[in-house]
Amino acid sequence: MIRLGDYNTLKILRRTEPGIYLEGDEKTGDILLPQRYVTPEMQPGEELEVFIYLDQEERIIATTEHPLAKVGEFACLQVAWTNQYGAFLKWGLMKDLFCPFREQKQRMYRDKSYIVYIKIDEASYRLMATAKVEKYLSVPYDETESETADRVPLLKHGDACDCLIWQKTDLGFKTIVNNRYQGQLYDNQIFQPLHTGNRLTAYVDHVRQDGKIDLTLQPTGHRQALDFAEVLLRYLHENGGRCNLGDNSPAELIVDRFHVSKKVYKRAVGDLFRRRIIVITDDGIKLA
Repeated sequence: MIRLGDYNTLKILRRTEPGIYLEGDEKTGDILLPQRYVTPEMQPGEELEVFIYLDQEERIIATTEHPLAKVGEFACLQVAWTNQYGAFLKWGLMKDLFCPFREQKQRMYRDKSYIVYIKIDEASYRLMATAKVEKYLSVPYDETESETADRVPLLKHGDACDCLIWQKTDLGFKTIVNNRYQGQLYDNQIFQPLHTGNRLTAYVDHVRQDGKIDLTLQPTGHRQALDFAEVLLRYLHENGGRCNLGDNSPAELIVDRFHVSKKVYKRAVGDLFRRRIIVITDDGIKLA
C-alpha cells in the first residue's frame, strides 16, 4: 500500500520522456518520478526509495528530494506565501504545504515560522499542515493500563530524548519530545539561548501524572557530573592548568563560563578531586 506523505520503496517499471514510472497499487496506479530526478543509474526492475506527495494538480507523484517533515511528524516551517484560503509553508519540496485558516491558531504571516503537524486531510485526501498541534500529542504511558497514580511511564528519569522547542511560556519553553509527547524546559534549567524550532537533545527529569515531561538540557545526577568533569578537565589543560572558580564563586559566573549549574560544577570538582587529578585552592582549582 502506498503511503502518501511518506517514503516508499517502489519498483522501477519503465523509462519515458516525462521520467520513469514506478509500481504503485490498485488505488494509485503507476507513479511518475519526473525527469528532473532521474539518473542514469535508475534502471527498470530495480527498487528506489522515493517520497510520495501530490503535485500542483493534486496528482500523486514521486520525488527523490527529502522534505523537512513527513506525515505524522512535527516541524518548524516558514510561510512562503498566503492567499484568501490560508498559508503555504516551505517544507523542502517544489510544492509548498497548505495550512488553511481553520488549522491556524493565529493568523500566519509570510516569512514567519510556526510549529505545525503534517497530516492527511480526511475529507480531501490532501496533505496539509495544522498549527493545532496539541490534538496530535499523546502521553508517555501505556494506553492499555488503567489511569491510576501508580502506572509506569514509558520514559524514565535520565533518558535522552529528541526535543523540538515549541513555544515560550512564563516558566520556560514548551517542547515536543520524541515527536510524540509534550515536555517543559524550565528557565532555571536553561543555560543557552533557545528559540522556537530549535532541535536538541534533552533529558527526562520527571514524568508527571498528566503526561507532561519535565526536562533538563544536561544529563541528570551523577552521569551529568561525570560528563561535565571531562569538559572541566579539558578546560584546565587548555588554560594553564587552573580555573578561578570555586565553592564561593557566584553561580552566575559558572553558568556564563560553562553553561551548567553551580551544583553540577561542584559535583565535577569533587569527582576530579577524588580521582586526585586536581587540587582545590583558595582561589579555585588547579591540576595536581
